[in-house]
Amino acid sequence: MKKNIISEKDGFLIRFAKAEDATDYYEQNYCPLDKEVARLTGCKEEFTKEEVTSFFLKSIEEDDRYFFLIIAPDGKIIGESVINEIDWDLRCANFRIGLYHMTGRGKGIGTWATEVTRDFAFEELHLHRLELDVYSFNPKAEKVYLKAGFKREGILRDAIMDGDKYADDILMAILEDEWKTIKG
Repeated sequence: MKKNIISEKDGFLIRFAKAEDATDYYEQNYCPLDKEVARLTGCKEEFTKEEVTSFFLKSIEEDDRYFFLIIAPDGKIIGESVINEIDWDLRCANFRIGLYHMTGRGKGIGTWATEVTRDFAFEELHLHRLELDVYSFNPKAEKVYLKAGFKREGILRDAIMDGDKYADDILMAILEDEWKTIKG
């Protein structure tokens, strides 16, 4: 079912991750992982090459995951956009995105990648619901999701830690009919 799709904007690409990307994925983004990226995504700051490459290779083979890479005009992998935890019976899935370098932010790349992935979820996978969660200390990401049509559905209050402070986990989703309205 996985097509080899590519989307392009201003020299940036979104394409499916391939096995031969595993080493570059690790070396260009996890050596080291940007501390702010780790904070905003809720992951640990240090990973071994084996951890990253084995997860990467496993991820591209899973039937309930579509793993896209975001490629800069210079050919470097700068992020990922993922549809995962797909429930084919309910036609719903989770969405996540990460831009690994702060220099890649504020240029509309995250908004574009979110919209491309959202459209793929509804056009190609025929999902009914696409959901995500975002931390309250990441208002820029929440703004991107709202712009892409996601709606707040709930808040898990004080559900995570941001350093030594509690923060909220905001639940968001977009439904098939809402997406159709956006697309006109």
